[in-house]
Amino acid sequence: MIEKLAIVAVGGNSLIEDPKNPQIPHQWDAVRETCQHIANMVADGWHIVITHGNGPQVGFLLRRTEIAQKTAGIHDVPLDLLVADTQGSIGYMLQQAMDNSLRRLGLNRTCATVVTQIRVDPDDPDFENPTKPVGTFMSQEDAEKHRDKDGWHIMEDAGRGWRRVVPSPIPRQIQEINAIQALMLSGYVVIACGGGGIPVVRNEVGSLRGVEAVIDKDRASSLLALQLRADLLIISTGVEKVSLNFGKPNQQDLDTITLEQAKRFIDEGQFPTGSMLPKIEAAVEFVRNGGPQAIITNPANLAAALHGKTGTRILPG
Repeated sequence: MIEKLAIVAVGGNSLIEDPKNPQIPHQWDAVRETCQHIANMVADGWHIVITHGNGPQVGFLLRRTEIAQKTAGIHDVPLDLLVADTQGSIGYMLQQAMDNSLRRLGLNRTCATVVTQIRVDPDDPDFENPTKPVGTFMSQEDAEKHRDKDGWHIMEDAGRGWRRVVPSPIPRQIQEINAIQALMLSGYVVIACGGGGIPVVRNEVGSLRGVEAVIDKDRASSLLALQLRADLLIISTGVEKVSLNFGKPNQQDLDTITLEQAKRFIDEGQFPTGSMLPKIEAAVEFVRNGGPQAIITNPANLAAALHGKTGTRILPG
């Protein structure tokens, strides 16, 4: 019997520690370091299901596709297939690194990646008002050309240039949940819901079809944790603790917060929309719906956070 189950959500940016050096060898270094910390959780008695982000990696694939179209006339690749591609490539890296880390600890566990589809509501309002930036920065002129030629939605992004924006609908159902659960119950270390999952809908005859959208990894991880009745959702990110007034002289790091406090801090606008807010919202969603606790910290402090020594813990109280 599994005594303790943790869903560990690894951020896509944490797999590229230095944005100026995103080359694959550096990504391997980051993956291996992260998996060493997760393997220590397994050694400490936790059963693990890993999820991961893919924002930078999908961005690189989109850029390659754009260049290939311009220079060689190679066909476009839709966003759902790019998410599937990164589920396979990042999943492979995590599988290999976890296997090596577990073996060094004398643990014989099989790791497996499940290419995961996430059903979304075709009437989700985000399809009418997409706001999630993807891909590279462009000039306004180039962005408008894509809008007119390719039907892209575009927006100016914080003074840094123009980008394509796509829907980010709320995840409703994990299509492969039974397979994930079966592997988990058989003792596998499972990697699932990569990049938030491949967004799909059922069409008018009930068939699954991919859609041009992305799903927030933390929201998908929260849904997965609830459906598997996990004991813990742990969101691995770039900071050791969640902070109020982040980056200001009066910055205050948080050790433990309740649902009521989290709601107040969200209402006060303490957490940036593109970074900490979705992590807090995912943790709150898990705990509010019956999850015992959630922790937010960085990879190097996973073990310490589990023992209450660091990290930010979100509790029902």
